[in-house]
Amino acid sequence: MKNLILLQGQDRISFYLKEIKNALAAQQSVIFLLNDLVAVEKVKTEISKNLNIQPFVSFRNQPNELETWQKIRQSQNCVVVGTRSSIFAPVNNLGLIIVDQEDDQVYKQEQTPHYHAREVALMRAEISGAKVILGNHSLSLESFYLAKTENINFEVIPPKLTYPEIKIIDVRRMAYAQRKDKLLFSKFLADAIYTELTDKGKILLVINRTGFATAAACHNCGVALKCPRCNVNLVFHFEEDKLKCHHCNFKMEVPKICPSCNAGYIKYSGIGTEKVESELARIFPQARIKIIEDDKQPTNLTDADIFVATSSVVKQQGILNFDLVGVLVIDNLLNRVDYRAAEKTFSLLMGLVSLTGKKMIIQSAYANHYCFQALVQNDAQIFYKAELKQRKQLNLAPFKHVILIRVRGIDFDKAKKASLDLFEKLNQAKSSSLKILSLNPGQPPKLRGNFYFQILMRASNPEKASHFLKLHLKDWHYSGIIVTVDVDPI
Repeated sequence: MKNLILLQGQDRISFYLKEIKNALAAQQSVIFLLNDLVAVEKVKTEISKNLNIQPFVSFRNQPNELETWQKIRQSQNCVVVGTRSSIFAPVNNLGLIIVDQEDDQVYKQEQTPHYHAREVALMRAEISGAKVILGNHSLSLESFYLAKTENINFEVIPPKLTYPEIKIIDVRRMAYAQRKDKLLFSKFLADAIYTELTDKGKILLVINRTGFATAAACHNCGVALKCPRCNVNLVFHFEEDKLKCHHCNFKMEVPKICPSCNAGYIKYSGIGTEKVESELARIFPQARIKIIEDDKQPTNLTDADIFVATSSVVKQQGILNFDLVGVLVIDNLLNRVDYRAAEKTFSLLMGLVSLTGKKMIIQSAYANHYCFQALVQNDAQIFYKAELKQRKQLNLAPFKHVILIRVRGIDFDKAKKASLDLFEKLNQAKSSSLKILSLNPGQPPKLRGNFYFQILMRASNPEKASHFLKLHLKDWHYSGIIVTVDVDPI
């Protein structure tokens, strides 16, 4: 695309404001997409202060949403700031679309109809001749491939902070006593924390799990306590003294005895932010420790010496500056059953790099993984080239399109039979534009009372694949069974 700009860097707002000013000067409208409401409010304030205009704010389930859209439609040129659904705002004279944090999965609509706001932005810009800016602290793999294969403007904003020293700790090579005791912090990381505390520095420890323990099971019979609606392990939250499901709103009191065998001891395993906080308080009793739970409010670094957070902390870029960032249990994200796992891990780590100009320590059992080596050598090309090579060998995005058909129902046997019948029907039909790869239980197999099965397919042309599926799904019906089709799932 001629009018596409890829923007990489931390302080992107200045660049955006300049482009918005140019669009307004040309009597054109602007749609500015952001990944959460906190960012929307922040950008709205910046636009009002620097450009002396009042932008429209648009998001799903907004009060007086219809009234706002009517005002947008009546305006000859305006600025609309909002979340994913704002891409459909009825602006006149569209001249510029900005998608910030363009690799964030919140831009993908999970419910039907599925769409990705970034792809809709590109389609809408092509129709209206508008300019598109895709901004991020690191490019998504699709954007990098686009920049590599097309003649696209690529802007890099120099970082304000110097690039930190990055150290990868191979947990497999930790001392036997440390591995046996399953210590959360390697000696290297513990020493680095102690040094920063001595020097009055600020420390951030990141673990992408909330709660105290991620599993609770009886020590006698081994039965794990699971959510009755989702059949996944309940997470123990120490502060609330409750077991909670992170997929639905189910919660329960912590049982005193095992509900299966009546044994009197429940064993907790796995770690979350509360467990990390507890261990820090034990090892460093002199330190002030705080969990960054709510990414809706900027964090004040004077509140504590050590902060514990999940990946949501990267949304506070430009606000925070730590002397040491430690990353724990990153392998859980890297080893997920998801072909985008390495890309998501690299994006998270690049976001964390922007939060420190001094030192970053990552604990992993895969110290030589190209995801980490790209960070150590400060060369993102190492990651992108290795990941693209793997994707090409496996015929995955951005070289091919992945299509996921989800079959769900409240009856397990009926959902399983329906998915098997559909898998067989599609295999018999065959199509040169579509390859049926597999049929598996969903991830997770049960969610909010429904059992899930998924059929994975690969296509070179999504339009032809869509036509094929419409043709073969229109007369396929199962009582109590719902089928959804998701192209390029996140």
